[in-house]
Amino acid sequence: MGRAKQFDPDVAVEQAMEVFWSKGYAGTTPQDLVDALGIGKGSLYNTFGSKHALFERALRRYRDSQAVALIEMLEEPGPVKARLRRALEALAVMDLADPDRRGCMAVNAAAELAATDDVAAELVRRMFDRTEAAFQALIEQGRRSGEIAPDRDPAALGSMLLNTIIGLRLIARVAEGPGRLARVIDATLDSL
Repeated sequence: MGRAKQFDPDVAVEQAMEVFWSKGYAGTTPQDLVDALGIGKGSLYNTFGSKHALFERALRRYRDSQAVALIEMLEEPGPVKARLRRALEALAVMDLADPDRRGCMAVNAAAELAATDDVAAELVRRMFDRTEAAFQALIEQGRRSGEIAPDRDPAALGSMLLNTIIGLRLIARVAEGPGRLARVIDATLDSL
């Protein structure tokens, strides 16, 4: 009879997400994961199969926590542009407050792995699609409420807003302060 697991796999995925988010996929060694999770290599591989399988689960966990939080902010009640401003500013504040300036794990994974890792690319693509759809729905609400001109294309603006948050998340990694991010947010809202 095998021994019972001495750790919670869900907690381990959360801890692994933090490691991959900080170090990237290639920069994370199995020893980094063992150290962060407080388990042996045997337990790591017996539970998750491989470093890549654990990375996939960590990326899904990121999607289910971080990416969903943005969508929830966009779906709050209130004027469309105010909700959008709050969401963009919340991302900027969060990124600037992160002492490690990790940015967005999905954006980082796309930059690092999209050309060589079909699974990671598909996970990120689905995350981006979901976020873009939330932006498009927000624009459609704005058109109905009169906040956004009816001739504006919701799909095009949804794509532009996705691009905006990707850019904001990258800029925040090297920003010395909030000034540039605030200008991007202001210009984005003015363009609507």
